[in-house]
Amino acid sequence: MMTTQIDEVLSGAVERGEIPGVVAMAVDEGGLIYEGAFGQRALPGGAPMTMDTVFRIASMTKAITSVAALQLVEQGKLTLDGPVPAIDPALAKPQVLVLFDRSGRPLLRPARRAITLRHLLTHTAGFSYEMWNRNMLQYNGISKLPPMSSGRRAAMRVPLMFDPGDRWEYGINIDWVGRLVEEVSGERLDIYMRDHIFAPLGMKDTGFQPTEAQRARQAQIHDRDGNALTPQPFEEVTTPEFFAGGGGLYSTAADYITFLQMLLHGGTENGATILGPAMVKTLGENQIGRLHAGIMKTTTPARTLDVNFFPDIPVGWGLATLINEMRGPNGRSMGSLSWAGLFNTYYWLDPVRRIAAVILMQILPFVDKPAVAVYGAYEKAICEMVDAG
Repeated sequence: MMTTQIDEVLSGAVERGEIPGVVAMAVDEGGLIYEGAFGQRALPGGAPMTMDTVFRIASMTKAITSVAALQLVEQGKLTLDGPVPAIDPALAKPQVLVLFDRSGRPLLRPARRAITLRHLLTHTAGFSYEMWNRNMLQYNGISKLPPMSSGRRAAMRVPLMFDPGDRWEYGINIDWVGRLVEEVSGERLDIYMRDHIFAPLGMKDTGFQPTEAQRARQAQIHDRDGNALTPQPFEEVTTPEFFAGGGGLYSTAADYITFLQMLLHGGTENGATILGPAMVKTLGENQIGRLHAGIMKTTTPARTLDVNFFPDIPVGWGLATLINEMRGPNGRSMGSLSWAGLFNTYYWLDPVRRIAAVILMQILPFVDKPAVAVYGAYEKAICEMVDAG
């Protein structure tokens, strides 16, 4: 009966025209407790959503890249609190943007302390995204650096917006973590993840470059203009200079829920140990003290609205995810782990109820109001179902 109610939450949003389509899954420690697919991969008249539909998961990539780096920490190849390996001047000799002079020229100074892996994993290193930082937007406009979407390493060679450790700000930190994984392991990020995370867990539909068969199952991104949802052409698949550890993966609900189950089970799933239990525990603990995470003010409303998932709740950041430090408005327990992807894909892991869930859509802008409403209603329904037993 409760699963029928969850079906109605998701199918109702499709039938009302609020979203083009959605796929959702939830698990507890014993396995699957919910799955559903509704709507279409593309409007109008596209193929129906199915449980194996492929999505661009954007920043849901970050948690996987973080786990890859933590594997190397466990092996003694990286440290959390020493200066990161000097693989690039942007990391070895970071510069902080102070201001722009009257002619618009950026004025920089050396950072007051070294960048650590903990800084990068917790978004306290000083790097930012131009879609949530006007100074970064202005700097990119005059620096003529290639955009991050180009896949060129030069795109990452930007100044910090503040000294490492001074505050939390969402940025390209995990892209740098991906580069560290490559340099320290000696493998391209896609190969490293395939061999050390995806293959051991059986995540057969997750990667940076979809195959033809996966492309045939991929949902298209829809731009929202008022009440209209317009599908966009598929992005070109290329081989970049670096694979975006901060947001480049394609995946399915089943694959990503397997990754979350691994964390739920203390680092082991499908007979494969990905991380040790002590590291998984540390990953889920707030690492930024009293710094407040999760607030981002848009500079590009077509791409993202303002972000603040928990406006009345203290929020921290672990070594991979956002952590709400009080009970969430839709029922998730204090200490739950969560984050999202630019195209309105979301997940959370509730360590008290011992459940994990994903809900995947393909819509811009990020935190699209109808999509977030569906996410909230889905979360509430999952929590009520679990609590009802």
